[in-house]
Amino acid sequence: METSMTDVKRRRRRTRLTVAIAAAATLVGGLVATVTLPASAAAIGTNLSLSGGADGSSKAGGTSYGNVKDGSTSTYWAPNGTTGYVSVKWSSATTVSSAVIKQASGGGSIGSWRLLNGDNGSVLASGSGSPSTISFSSTSLKKLTFDITGASSAPRIAEFETYAGSGSTPGPTAGPTATPTGNPGTGAPTGQWPSSAGSVKISGTVSVSGTFDGGMKTYCCIGDGGQGESQDPMFKIANGGTLQNVIIGSPAGDGVHCEGTCTLKNVWWNDIGEDAATFKGTGGGTSYVIGGGAKSGSDKTFQHNGNGTVNISGFYLNGSGKLYRACGNCSSSYQRHVKIDNVLVSDIDMVAGINSNWGDTATITRLVVDGGATVCGKYKGVSKGSEPSYIGEGWNDSNCKVTKSDVTYK
Repeated sequence: METSMTDVKRRRRRTRLTVAIAAAATLVGGLVATVTLPASAAAIGTNLSLSGGADGSSKAGGTSYGNVKDGSTSTYWAPNGTTGYVSVKWSSATTVSSAVIKQASGGGSIGSWRLLNGDNGSVLASGSGSPSTISFSSTSLKKLTFDITGASSAPRIAEFETYAGSGSTPGPTAGPTATPTGNPGTGAPTGQWPSSAGSVKISGTVSVSGTFDGGMKTYCCIGDGGQGESQDPMFKIANGGTLQNVIIGSPAGDGVHCEGTCTLKNVWWNDIGEDAATFKGTGGGTSYVIGGGAKSGSDKTFQHNGNGTVNISGFYLNGSGKLYRACGNCSSSYQRHVKIDNVLVSDIDMVAGINSNWGDTATITRLVVDGGATVCGKYKGVSKGSEPSYIGEGWNDSNCKVTKSDVTYK
């Protein structure tokens, strides 16, 4: 993480513990006991694929489209190459809102994918890395298509399950998923905070691949809520993963770490602690913060250490140093970009801090500022061990792509 004169005084120490979702490690008397959690099971309701048909693009020898909807993970479909698609289909319109992709061993790793409405070709969801549970807006259709747009070699898709409800992703606790509350990013943020559906106490980092839906429960407790250097995150999200409908309580350590591209949807931080989220991926692409909010921070909210773009929309921030900061002295220097739209901030110092000498950009639209704040601050990025220097505020230039008409002050 970037350190500066304002950063150094806001760091704390914490104990390292890691709890994986597939295998949770519990420290007992200095020994590590491994507890295997249930595999990602069928979700809420019936697997709709079982009553449908299947088709697709090319297929490798010995594989079949129907293998993805036969209820068996011992059979599979594979494309005849590194790209291809497979579909499940029904004779009449069927309402679907989630899919579960199960891969068979021995195939290639998926690099990028899309989930398409097969009736009209519209994209319902997309991502990078191998997905597991994919949630999307409830849609009535006759065909749903899983489109593999990149892979290391031909992947093997054992099951393409579909559900009318949200898919089930294993987590620290089991229980029904509550209806999301708060602002999921579809409307203007109001500053209202969501109600919690319950509390989950964890003792170490939760590793997420695919989609983790927290059901609007409050998750804590790692660290002591301060600004200690090198704290463990509450959630570590694998490339292409999604964290949604989660309230992060206090203490929350270093919040959320995105190891590649990720999506944070309707995630709320009761107390930012060190940072709310850190974007670490170096493979390019775009990470999304959709809806949600954060409060009670003293420094950065979203820290961008890797490269690519962070897209923040429908977000509410109350009481922090910065909404976004592109790291100015990390061990590797990258060009970074941020897009901020439809965001409400209150009692903060700066909306976006970027390094103009590295070609960073901040594109800001529909920003509402309650109080005063620097909208786009430009810094001179430096090598690790030095301190970035502040250049000044920018408006409508090659780095700060924002005009004063884009900002409303309250």
